[in-house]
Amino acid sequence: MSEASSATVPTHLGLILDGNRRWATAQGLPTLEGHRKGYENLKTIGKAAIKRGIRYVSAFVFSTENWNRSAEEVGYLMKLLLWVAKNEVKELDEANIRVRFAGSKENLSPQIIKAMAKAEERTKNNTAGTLVLCLNYGGQQEIVAAINEILRDEPKIKEVTPLILEKHLYVPEVPPIDLLIRTSGEQRVSNFMLWRLAYSELLFVKPHWPAFTEKDLDDALESYSHRQRRFGSN
Repeated sequence: MSEASSATVPTHLGLILDGNRRWATAQGLPTLEGHRKGYENLKTIGKAAIKRGIRYVSAFVFSTENWNRSAEEVGYLMKLLLWVAKNEVKELDEANIRVRFAGSKENLSPQIIKAMAKAEERTKNNTAGTLVLCLNYGGQQEIVAAINEILRDEPKIKEVTPLILEKHLYVPEVPPIDLLIRTSGEQRVSNFMLWRLAYSELLFVKPHWPAFTEKDLDDALESYSHRQRRFGSN
């Protein structure tokens, strides 16, 4: 399945990019090299997914818990993310892909925040699909932030409904996740897009993220096309 086919494809694909460091170790490379290779693969798989008809691809690139890693690793990741936001957006823009960032700006450098804003502005009118980079992101944090925003912006509100809360999530125009893929054999959602995962189909695969191929993507979409989705009705 090299292009969008008659098989059902998800509207929104979520990706937990697990195994970058383990992949690097297995290849005899410095662990930090795994993160660079992981981003390169995200670009490849993200573009391939959108080419296959998926409208939204959300990737967990840096969690709120990742700040607890070594200073060397966090510093490397911040430099990599800044480089991506400043330089890689050109290629995504040329592919007509819109770039959005989801997460808290707390602890991010002014340079990264500025680069994120420029990337979003540059690609805002692109229509092929949307790549959501979940940066300094946590699912519980997102829900708490939404509630606090409601309390601040709508102080007279008497009841928070799901519809109201959804309007205050990060990137509120992004729909629920239809299919979540986590690589490297781990079987957890790890605080990723908890609200949007409520009725998602989950798929856990063995390859480490840098080794996840377009064929693996096609196999995942094939599996998804045969699933009977249920939303609590049966």
